[in-house]
Amino acid sequence: MNIATEPKLSGKPIEEKPRTRPVRMVRWFAIVGLLLLLLVGALVGFNAFRSHMIAQFFANNKPPPFNVAVAEAKAEVVPNLLTAVGELAAVHQVNVTSDVSGRVTQILFTPGSRVTAGTPLVQLFDAPDQGDLANYKAQATVARLSLDRAKQLAERQFGPQATVDSAQAAYDQALAGIAKTEAIISQKLVRAPFEGELGVRHVEVGQYLTAGTAIVSLTDLSELYANFTVPEKDSGQLKVGQTVRLGVDAYPGRTFEGKITTIEPQVATDTRNIRVQATIANPDRILKPGMFVTTTVVLPDKPPVVTVPETAVDYTLYGDSVFLITEKQENDGKTSLTAVRTFVQAGDRVNGRAEILKGLKPGDRVVAVGQLKLQSGAAVAISTDPPPPIPAQPPRY
Repeated sequence: MNIATEPKLSGKPIEEKPRTRPVRMVRWFAIVGLLLLLLVGALVGFNAFRSHMIAQFFANNKPPPFNVAVAEAKAEVVPNLLTAVGELAAVHQVNVTSDVSGRVTQILFTPGSRVTAGTPLVQLFDAPDQGDLANYKAQATVARLSLDRAKQLAERQFGPQATVDSAQAAYDQALAGIAKTEAIISQKLVRAPFEGELGVRHVEVGQYLTAGTAIVSLTDLSELYANFTVPEKDSGQLKVGQTVRLGVDAYPGRTFEGKITTIEPQVATDTRNIRVQATIANPDRILKPGMFVTTTVVLPDKPPVVTVPETAVDYTLYGDSVFLITEKQENDGKTSLTAVRTFVQAGDRVNGRAEILKGLKPGDRVVAVGQLKLQSGAAVAISTDPPPPIPAQPPRY
């Protein structure tokens, strides 16, 4: 029996499926996609607007220029100096000693006094030697009388020539004894070998001195040596007669001058240095042997070089550089100054100025003070305040 043919039943056959209607779902996806599109567009537009406003803000709000002190690069002749360290030594200095042994009977000097050559200093006990001297003098008197009689007899043919020779030998022996004893006596009177300043006394009256014992130091302070060393590479610039300027810690700010008198012909194999000696006049006798000195040899002048203040150069491991002042024309017609980092080749530093061998030309303006806060391309303004003094400026010797 077919259910569809029954009069009281209605419907479709069981095998037929219901029809779907996707219109509502398509509309839902369209609305969601449109909303997402609007949201993404709003985010993109907001980001673009924010970036534009930030760029406009920084473009219209530039930081004020930094105040810096500016110096001009100059072409000048820099003193050609060779600096070294050394010490002073006396030209004449000795520890006065006795040539012979003996007991001190007299001390004839005052420690620290100035003496001339030949001044008696110490007397040793010489009474036995004085007795020997008197004995030899007596023998010499007798020998001279005997010699005179022998000569007279020989001239009259009353005596042989052998008697004259014997008397002459006896007289000569007596004279030799006198000379020897006088030499011993002179050795026991110790005298100053040259003019100078005496030091601290090392002996006392009654003390027995052996030969070679130091009695007192004697130093001639009128002229001193300055001994110093220079590297092997600088030896070719040194010549005898060149001027040397010296500075000592005891007298800061004062300069002493001398001349190179000796250059060691050999190079030390351990240090590869050459020993140099200069002679310094010391009329005031204020320099002392053993003082530490800073020596500066004045070499022939070099050709003019570009120099800037030492504070303008930034010394780093990556190289030496300065901030070069450049002028820039703005859109409104005004001129602005900028500091551009420029790498240079720096040379020696003398009297607070640094040599610039490469990278600058005379007339260039560089930042002398205030570059620590700068970056390359930063706007700057020239300060009207005078630059501070260079704290580490070395003294000019």
